[in-house]
Amino acid sequence: MGKSRIQRASEPRPTAGSVVNALKQKSDPEKAAFFPRFFRTGKGEYGEGIQFIGVVVPEQRKIAKQYRDLPLPELEALLGNRWHECRQTALFILVLQFEKSKSDSVRKEIYDFYLQQIDQINNWDLVDCSCHKILGPYLLGRSRKLLVELAKADHLWKNRIAIVTTFYFIRRGDLETTIELAEILIAHPHDLIHKAVGWMLRELGKQNESLLLGFLRKHYDEMPRTMLRYAIEKFPKPQRQKLLNGKF
Repeated sequence: MGKSRIQRASEPRPTAGSVVNALKQKSDPEKAAFFPRFFRTGKGEYGEGIQFIGVVVPEQRKIAKQYRDLPLPELEALLGNRWHECRQTALFILVLQFEKSKSDSVRKEIYDFYLQQIDQINNWDLVDCSCHKILGPYLLGRSRKLLVELAKADHLWKNRIAIVTTFYFIRRGDLETTIELAEILIAHPHDLIHKAVGWMLRELGKQNESLLLGFLRKHYDEMPRTMLRYAIEKFPKPQRQKLLNGKF
């Protein structure tokens, strides 16, 4: 027993480099070639310049659990890594730490850290795996002014963070912020925001169908069609056809 304790005590503390090495061991060349096309990393596309080593999400989650106690300075280094999978694994770890913590001060520290690192959260999958699990629970019962500011920012990923964060509220029957942000983002030029807003409206509709229909009726003429299609995806086909044609 004493020997095993000595061995554990002598083991080096995990670092960002430890996580990078663990990810590289799980890299798949075929995935590394596929991901840039899937995430549209070409010149002028939303993911321009993002690089991949080819590690699938289930493997990233396993590694995140293994390194779930990685301190924030090491997570900052991981979020600054050029490989997309390193940034996503860092976010998986951050979410695990937030969910595990019962301390308001620790949760506040993680919340602040997330916002400080927001420029590293630079793709839709990084947004969608993290914001509603950290910003959502922290802001429940608090001012939502931050989300309005993010929605109004001239920054694609901040805009998506704002609306997707409301997923946490929606699941708890708190729907007003989603409507407020959807109205801010309704004229957004990018289809990734159209899809995100439509997704949140669809989730809202599961809680309150009449509120969704009221929003669609009010904004039908100005809504991007992609947003509308996402919002009504769960309605029966005949009703979807009527709604697509503005028949409420």
